[in-house]
Amino acid sequence: MTRRFSTVPVLFLAWMLVLLPLASGQLIAQTKVSPGFNLFSPEQDVQVGQQSAAQVESQLPILRDRGIQDYVSDIGKRLAGAVPGPKFPYQFKVIDVADINAFALPGGFMYVNRGLIEASRDEAELAGVMAHEMAHVALRHGTNQASKAYLAQAGLGVLGGLLGNSSTGQIIGAVGGFGLNSLFLKFSRTAEEQADIVGAQTLARSGYDPMAMARMFETLRERAGRDPSGIEEFFSSHPAPKNRAARIQKEAQLIGGVQERRPVGGFQQIQAQLDRLPPAQSMERLAQSGPSDPRQGGRPGQTAEIRIEEPSSRMKTLEQKDQIFRIDYPENWRVYEGREGYGVTVAPEGGIVQTQNGQPSIVVGAVVNHYVPFNGRYEGQRTSLTEATDDLIQQITGTNQHLRVGRGSKREGQLQGERTLSATLSGQSPVTGQEERVTVFTQELPDGHIIYTLFIAPGQYYDRLGDTMNRMASSLQVNERAEHQHAE
Repeated sequence: MTRRFSTVPVLFLAWMLVLLPLASGQLIAQTKVSPGFNLFSPEQDVQVGQQSAAQVESQLPILRDRGIQDYVSDIGKRLAGAVPGPKFPYQFKVIDVADINAFALPGGFMYVNRGLIEASRDEAELAGVMAHEMAHVALRHGTNQASKAYLAQAGLGVLGGLLGNSSTGQIIGAVGGFGLNSLFLKFSRTAEEQADIVGAQTLARSGYDPMAMARMFETLRERAGRDPSGIEEFFSSHPAPKNRAARIQKEAQLIGGVQERRPVGGFQQIQAQLDRLPPAQSMERLAQSGPSDPRQGGRPGQTAEIRIEEPSSRMKTLEQKDQIFRIDYPENWRVYEGREGYGVTVAPEGGIVQTQNGQPSIVVGAVVNHYVPFNGRYEGQRTSLTEATDDLIQQITGTNQHLRVGRGSKREGQLQGERTLSATLSGQSPVTGQEERVTVFTQELPDGHIIYTLFIAPGQYYDRLGDTMNRMASSLQVNERAEHQHAE
């Protein structure tokens, strides 16, 4: 018997403008910005931020200078005491790269490029960019975007149980393989304007002039006009809202007078200290000199050399934790299964690599999962296996646009007396640069949901793995009476 759960309504990012009268001596008035729809809890923001921070610090050089790190942290701590929203455990680190940029991950993990400190004219300008980034965290823009991406892709579960560890893991499992970090670091102009507003308010509460943010953005804009090479990354991830400086100035006027506090102090000494260090590399140069293996954060355009051991002829049996299905797999392959959700990934050593963004990607292996066709819109109405399979394939090709269904590849069959469908998709993998083939097998459940299996392999391995795939596919046993639901 199945339990039916209502689907999550799609809500859109919205924000309100109201004037809030405050007591004398405080900020006189300010614009209220309401965060958008979010599937994550604040605690889950911290969890995914920690995961992304680990990826960042494995790929980018952290500046190992205690004095400079402490200075930036002291500014950050002052701002953190004034920023609205959840009380995240804000952390601040300096990256030893020349590009003028800063970014903050969900949960408060913030990174300031050395180039930004060198380009700032005073502490307030540096604090202005930091306050802007912290506003993205406070408004939870990163997980708002991940939530919307999840709703667009929910049900696919291409990574199966690879990342699943909780309801957070289910969402990551749906969007992680498609560039989760890029969702956290690139925002719309609306989100940028919201961050400008909340950032200006945070500056004022911290005793800094809110217009310092506008001055810094104007400096960056002028510098981009003269030499865009060192600042291109900033404006690609921070699209400037219309009339940015004027909007920040308007907010400063709404805020009214600011009771300035003494700066943390030592800004010029910190810049002099940076001058004495060896010059920092640019992000472009760093990428060119970085490792080529995608498992080590390789650079775009290079192909990954895939090396896997021949699959063992001896098979083991995996029973999914909710007993929805059982399947045999080679004994020298590894099983990845999360505590939540239904997906399971089975892959050989070397069959899962990391993309440029540090996200795991299956290049050789199999995924078995439960799927609700049409995102549950037709719950209670019978959909055919053909319709459900076509919807699944549309989800796969929609989020993996290099894949196309092979002409004449769709097949109908039977497994243990039940009707099955299969189709083969192929295309040039953006991860390996090689031809990739994905064979989809589907079997219907009594309520119209389906169990699907994806077999993934480069073209050069496909024929060699054919016998293994056939043995795995023919071993699949589905328990139609097992309890399952439309995972939220």
